[in-house]
Amino acid sequence: MELTEFFHQYPRIALAFSGGTDSAYLLWAAREAGVRVGAYLMATPFQPAFELADARRLAEELGAPLRVISYNVLEVPEVAANPPDRCYHCKGAMFRQLLAAAAADGYHAVMDGTNASDDAGDRPGMRALRELGVLSPLRLCGITKEEVRRRSREAGLFTWDKPSYACLATRVPTGTAITAADLRRVEAGEETLRTLGFSDLRLRLLPGGARLELPGGQLEEAARRAGEIRAALAPWFDMVLLDLKGREANG
Repeated sequence: MELTEFFHQYPRIALAFSGGTDSAYLLWAAREAGVRVGAYLMATPFQPAFELADARRLAEELGAPLRVISYNVLEVPEVAANPPDRCYHCKGAMFRQLLAAAAADGYHAVMDGTNASDDAGDRPGMRALRELGVLSPLRLCGITKEEVRRRSREAGLFTWDKPSYACLATRVPTGTAITAADLRRVEAGEETLRTLGFSDLRLRLLPGGARLELPGGQLEEAARRAGEIRAALAPWFDMVLLDLKGREANG
């Protein structure tokens, strides 16, 4: 199936919009196809401020309506407890909120930005989306992440080379309860590191500190600037370890 065929079947549809590369391209493509599309962003403690800023910026550049729904997903016990299937409970809770809001606005179909490169076998959140009937046109049409980036670049979207970003909850070890305070520490620390020039990074919580994951090409600079990094992160972490393996592209 081509994406144009999908939009022909769904001329009025809501989009779960994050401000990331995939949902950004999907919003652009829907508008190019003449679809009446409403973008919905779930603002939760798991999303950092820059994601909301990117979403607002892109929606404004495309002239697309954006509805931001604030939702404290930590009030869901199965999410806050952080079990192995946390993402299943989290996606289910958030999308039920989104589906209700979209239906109230007259949208009876909802799509998300899952692409053909996403591994369904390792994504419990995708099971929740299937159960709720959320559509994933990029995946249905066989459009990979690489293809999304290529098309986004051709469309002039600033998100075309934006690094993939997993929610802040992934920084907390499975089985460790997630707190708003820990999420704020991680967000503040990661934002500080970005201001120092590092990118595509993760701060994983450890007992008494955090482990910094960076792409392999940034490890040497991080080691050279270890004192600067330690001082910058001191307000939130007493100890920071540098993972010398180099961060993988996902997660």
